[in-house]
Amino acid sequence: MSPHPPVESTLDIRVYYEDTDAGGIVFYANYLKFMERGRTEWLRSLGFDQSRLARDSGHVFVVAALDMRYRKPARLDDMLTIRTRVTRVGRASIHFAQRAERSGELLAEGNIQVGCVDGATLRPAELPPELRATLESIQE
Repeated sequence: MSPHPPVESTLDIRVYYEDTDAGGIVFYANYLKFMERGRTEWLRSLGFDQSRLARDSGHVFVVAALDMRYRKPARLDDMLTIRTRVTRVGRASIHFAQRAERSGELLAEGNIQVGCVDGATLRPAELPPELRATLESIQE
């Protein structure tokens, strides 16, 4: 884990044919997949592998709520940058602000609330203390 975690993470993603709809633009739900990858890779870069957390603590993450706005379309072969930052850390949740951009141009943005739950019961569970401390040190 980095001694000074970044306030914002970026992940570059290429748009493939499978990401587009019949009109040749990125299908709206695929932005959610791109943002999921952004959150996952950022946590991994901070030293928190979700499969290890699930195995060691029995806790998994689920999307509890989201608010998305679509501004402009992305197309086949575009290179997108997914920007991710933490806006709030709760006892059992993490709130993220995420953006999909193409060469700095905003295409889509979302606020996503992820809940930590017990993998067996799907009931809310407290965030692991190390993860919570790291995220609290970098939230807006």
